[in-house]
Amino acid sequence: MTVHKPASRGYDIIGDIHGCANTLVRLLEQMGYRKVNGIYQHARRQAVFIGDIIDRGPRIREALHLVRDMVDHGSAQIVMGNHEYNALGYCTRARPGSGRKWLREHNTRHDRLIRETLTQFEHYPHEWNEFLEWFYTIPLFLEEEHFRAVHACWDRNLIDKFKDIQGGNQIDEDFLHASSVIDSFAGQVMDNLLRGTDLRLPEGLSITGRDGYTRVFFRTRFWAENPQTYADVVFQPDPLPKEIAQRPLTADERKQLLSYPESEPPVFVGHYWMDGEPAPLKSNVACIDYSAVKYGKLVAYRMDDERVLSKDKFVHVDVERPELNVDYPSEDSVTR
Repeated sequence: MTVHKPASRGYDIIGDIHGCANTLVRLLEQMGYRKVNGIYQHARRQAVFIGDIIDRGPRIREALHLVRDMVDHGSAQIVMGNHEYNALGYCTRARPGSGRKWLREHNTRHDRLIRETLTQFEHYPHEWNEFLEWFYTIPLFLEEEHFRAVHACWDRNLIDKFKDIQGGNQIDEDFLHASSVIDSFAGQVMDNLLRGTDLRLPEGLSITGRDGYTRVFFRTRFWAENPQTYADVVFQPDPLPKEIAQRPLTADERKQLLSYPESEPPVFVGHYWMDGEPAPLKSNVACIDYSAVKYGKLVAYRMDDERVLSKDKFVHVDVERPELNVDYPSEDSVTR
């Protein structure tokens, strides 16, 4: 008698939504999710949201309700994005003696990034407070049998140490407060996992992006293999000027870089404002953020139990103009 092993559950990893609720509904329905008792679900698959549900877009409140309902009813999982983390810091008062009023400073740039979210919840303050509490329950990372998910960067050393200290994959209010010190362990965890890794440019050099911000850091790949120059590791919407991109990496810079061997399970990230046709970055690394809120694509990867990622497993819907009525400037590539 032959015993057939039951097929494992499939997962649909979905990129940064940023308030594009109508587009999310179109993507879910395209993938076979249907509303049952008001909750989108699939008979054989589970959605995995890569974070950044809030900010910038026109239907943030609707997107949050849709996603939280799916998570609460078991038809989805989620990892925290830097925008959910930023919202917690922006709305949390600093402790006495810290020298600040809020964990995340209320300055012009930070005000702009969260403005749409706070405006759309202006008449629903109790709901917003409930969502802030819910953000604490969102894992920083997921490790399933066949894949991993994190918003920006899989840093194995930080993740292992975090699990030892926190006893799991979630932060609490004490960790949030500790993370406001960027050079602390908590600060490093939130910066690397939710914003990505970076390198400082050599003394005296800087780059100005399309958003007008001048930076002395550039964002790097956490999966680069044997890189030789800056061009081999840069990973951000704004390219490096040619004269900087051709610079050889120093021995010290190479030591700062992470790697993600092909022997590791596939890992999915969002965050990076990709464009073009969705495809893996490497056989076991995929970014699924394709700039939905900038009239790009809302993308999902239909993950089963493969070890090598395939371009054919990406699905997407284009964001139609009626979804959005404002062009939202991108966040600066490296936050410091």
